Amino acid sequence: MKVNWPEKIWVNSPMRLMVQKWETRFFQGLHDMPPGAACLEIGCGRGAAVPLISRWFSPRRIDALDIDPEMVRRAMGRRRGTTPHGLIMAADAQVLPYRDQCLDAVFNFGIIHHLERWKLGLEEIARVLRKGGRFYFEEIYPPLYANRLLRHVVAHPRENRFHGPEFRAAMDHVGLDLLQGYHESRFAILGVAVKR
Repeated sequence: MKVNWPEKIWVNSPMRLMVQKWETRFFQGLHDMPPGAACLEIGCGRGAAVPLISRWFSPRRIDALDIDPEMVRRAMGRRRGTTPHGLIMAADAQVLPYRDQCLDAVFNFGIIHHLERWKLGLEEIARVLRKGGRFYFEEIYPPLYANRLLRHVVAHPRENRFHGPEFRAAMDHVGLDLLQGYHESRFAILGVAVKR
């Protein structure tokens, strides 16, 4: 599901970039990956996290995708002249355009809760990760985005939503082991999972 205009203001804001900087350093400190990895960021928006991933993880390649063609165009403009190499494409995180077990890491900065079939999104992430591959994620729960105020402001699927127990169980079900050191509240979770 595409984000609506209030969320676009947030995802394109300097404050969001500051949060992503902190989260990327947290991910790296929790579970680094060897340099030279092949990575994917789902729901890349304007592409602000790609340079952060590059700086803190030194991958060989970072692909980025978003369902919104407008955001993909913005990410392409931002990427010109930067490294590492990779594709930026319009695609759905529920149907990743990758073969099985071809990526070392997938990054998710709050996208899974936007998916109508969020469990399918997790299945796809597990499918494309190699054994030992990492899923770096920030995810938010309904008390944050579906409360009395925000549910009328931001656009999210209304059916089949998840809280912490359901999200952690779904990761386990698809073969993603949540590492110790994650942060979780009733509003969100931030952590790293490794594919069995």
